[in-house]
Amino acid sequence: QVQLVESGGGSVQPGGSLRLSCAASGSIFSIGDMGWHCQAPGKQREFVVRINQLGITNYADSVKGRFTISRDNAKKTWNLQMNSLKPEDTALYYCHLVANMGVDYWGQGTPVTVSS
Repeated sequence: QVQLVESGGGSVQPGGSLRLSCAASGSIFSIGDMGWHCQAPGKQREFVVRINQLGITNYADSVKGRFTISRDNAKKTWNLQMNSLKPEDTALYYCHLVANMGVDYWGQGTPVTVSS
């Protein structure tokens, strides 16, 4: 089995920053894309960012210039630095891993609340 554990969510005022982390463990024999999705209350889960094994990134337009993803292949960890946060960024953030020949794995979600 593969487990993803997220950390770093919380509450922050508009304009503030948070750093999310995700660590993968378990039976992983190949790793592909790492990334994050989010789900706001009453909405569907949506894509935020992904990074491939070569470090090539793809961001949702809504977070470009504000969020930065990084990964450590050896440690099987990845981080999301979230700056200039807005109330509309409020959501449950799920880390996502593609591993073991294309299987999707998800974390349990960590909450991010941006409010004054």
